[in-house]
Amino acid sequence: MEILTPGSFELKAKSIAKKLHVTDFLLMQRLLDTAAPAIQPKAAFLVSYVEEREDSAVVIGSVRFHSKVLARNLQDIGRVFPYVVTIGPALDKIVQGTKDVLERYLLDEIGNVALNAAHNRLQNHLCQKFGLEKISFMAPGSLEDWPIQEQRGLFSLFGDVESAIGVTLTDSLMMVPRKSVSGLYFPSEVSFFNCQLCPRERCQGRKAPYDIAKAREYGCI
Repeated sequence: MEILTPGSFELKAKSIAKKLHVTDFLLMQRLLDTAAPAIQPKAAFLVSYVEEREDSAVVIGSVRFHSKVLARNLQDIGRVFPYVVTIGPALDKIVQGTKDVLERYLLDEIGNVALNAAHNRLQNHLCQKFGLEKISFMAPGSLEDWPIQEQRGLFSLFGDVESAIGVTLTDSLMMVPRKSVSGLYFPSEVSFFNCQLCPRERCQGRKAPYDIAKAREYGCI
């Protein structure tokens, strides 16, 4: 297991306010000043290999993952990078202790922006360290084809990720701290996003439009 501490990164109040359709810039700047010291990003990743392939499953590090889409994406791939990223628990404690509903919402969204930035920092690190021109990722629970229950297998690859970066997986398959993400990076010639196969209409985190042709291609419909 390798640990990456992305370090501080600049979150700009104006860009966050624009994204969230907030016109009170001073409020956003004040909340960002409160949140910034509590953002403590860390990432853990592995260099793993696809050991077996089936039509609807792959074996990575002796763990079998069941997903047609994952198997399709990894059909010509040997090396993959399981990962867990978090911004730590401190910001969530601030959110829970904030009484104003709007401020709670905005602080929580600042956490989402920070987590996405930490995720991107890991992606850039992997590309630079391993000489990858383009990589994509998938995450258990992001598609019906790869259910959230597969988180157990993903976490089992790491061993004691709690000691490494402070992230645990609960019995209900939720990650703690709440602002954490996990998944599997893999080299790709064409960018792949789970969103392309997901028909959910309203999703603030959508990274790509729903592609019905691609969904048919992957056997999702």
